[in-house]
Amino acid sequence: TLIIIVLTSLVSLVAFSQHEIFNNLKHYPFAEQRDKSYYRWLTGGLLHGDEMHLFINMYVLYLFGRYVESYITMKNPVYGSWIYIILYFLIMVMANIPTYYKYRNSPHFSSVGASGAVTGLVFIFILLNPWELLYVFFAIPIPAILFGILYLWYSSWAADKNRDNIDHYGHFFGAVAGLLSFIILFPEAIRIFIHKIVNDFPL
Repeated sequence: TLIIIVLTSLVSLVAFSQHEIFNNLKHYPFAEQRDKSYYRWLTGGLLHGDEMHLFINMYVLYLFGRYVESYITMKNPVYGSWIYIILYFLIMVMANIPTYYKYRNSPHFSSVGASGAVTGLVFIFILLNPWELLYVFFAIPIPAILFGILYLWYSSWAADKNRDNIDHYGHFFGAVAGLLSFIILFPEAIRIFIHKIVNDFPL
């Protein structure tokens, strides 16, 4: 997790002042189709729009990434860290593919940020801890499973409305990619989820 945070922060900080680097690395579906520059599905997740965007994503990554990484390394002490890193960037790529197909003919759309991959990690945490309380806006406690449902609903709704400059498709499919990838790697996660949903319901 710390390696990913350092790498993402360094690339983002350099790109803040180097506009050519920023433009060449950002997720830009129109250019990806034209130039076959599919590497942007990965590099776009290393960039951020500003310092606050970077800080929020890295803070959430630190909180939830460490948990997911510890689970994976517990299951596979030898290669766990590598599996985690590959999983993170795989989620990032999978989160950007749907927006590529949606916006590949639109020269006005581009996006940056690790939000898709980070969202995937958050949903892996939710899968393993459905009744854990998450504090929305640092103040409002809400069960993780309820937060996940509301988040997916809002991301789907906002993506259809397309009223802001946020890649809600990336958020939605980042969550889906995180869940599917993790379940494929660790099928027992489904059993853990069902067990906790049934037996750990807060009374």
